[in-house]
Amino acid sequence: MRRTGTTRRGALKAVGATAGGLLTACSGGDDGADEPGSAAAVKAEKALRVRSTRTSRELLRQYDAVLELHPDQATRLTPLRDSVALHVTALSPPPPKKDESGKPKPSPSESASASASPDGAPVGDVGGAGPTPFVPADAGKAVRELAAAERRSADAHAEALVHAPPELARLLASLAAAGAAHAYLLTKGSSS
Repeated sequence: MRRTGTTRRGALKAVGATAGGLLTACSGGDDGADEPGSAAAVKAEKALRVRSTRTSRELLRQYDAVLELHPDQATRLTPLRDSVALHVTALSPPPPKKDESGKPKPSPSESASASASPDGAPVGDVGGAGPTPFVPADAGKAVRELAAAERRSADAHAEALVHAPPELARLLASLAAAGAAHAYLLTKGSSS
């Protein structure tokens, strides 16, 4: 009978695939859009950060919903939830630069893209509010669904890093690896 769920071997494969994707993301073309200072690159990075932050916020909402319904799981889930909260903070777009008077100074690309992200949502809105995720009444099933959400989040970060500039790609690779580790920890010892 084959074991289901995340194994150490599967987690290591995910980390290896993420590292391979990181190497691919670090080699870009000469079309100008990959230059760190270009307006297109700044706009693309901002949109990628918004999407990635939204993914992590959805996962954070899932943790909060599970902890609310199953407070007996707090010892096991709180450290992982706190880690995901730090991921959201790390992914959030950096604050705008300030001029000599201390007022925010928009860059040329920010003024062009300040109204909306590619998916139509305001750029500042990174998914802070949303519907409360469904949580099963059975604590074991809720934790398994949380592990699946961690895997989906890790996969989304790994997929996004291919299109990210090097610094953001490194961050996304770290978050994808952390998500794979979280999924393993959530399924470790389960009887599924």
